[in-house]
Amino acid sequence: MSALKKAISLKKVHKNPKGGLSEAGRKAYNRATGSNLQPGVRGAADTPTKMRRKGSFLARMFSNPTGGAVKDGKPTRRALSAAAWGEPVPKTAAAMAALAAKGRRMLEKYKAMKKNG
Repeated sequence: MSALKKAISLKKVHKNPKGGLSEAGRKAYNRATGSNLQPGVRGAADTPTKMRRKGSFLARMFSNPTGGAVKDGKPTRRALSAAAWGEPVPKTAAAMAALAAKGRRMLEKYKAMKKNG
């Protein structure tokens, strides 16, 4: 195992059972990598920053998902991550694709807002 991977291996306490990372998980990751992970944008993405962050997350996570949305009748960690961002937990590949499309629309709207001032 590489040194970086070992440094950022997250324990069970770092994972939120409802999806995403817990506050302790974000702090552990940030300490190990020097990053600045922030909690997911819940609710409406009504500011340009929220729109960019949520759109980027949805497009990145659900455009080409590895694995499915459900495993052994339970939602996967990837599917649960949508709940951490205030989105419904997808149960099918089509639902994941719809989330990715929503993310791309948010990014387009953000780019238009940025371009127009």
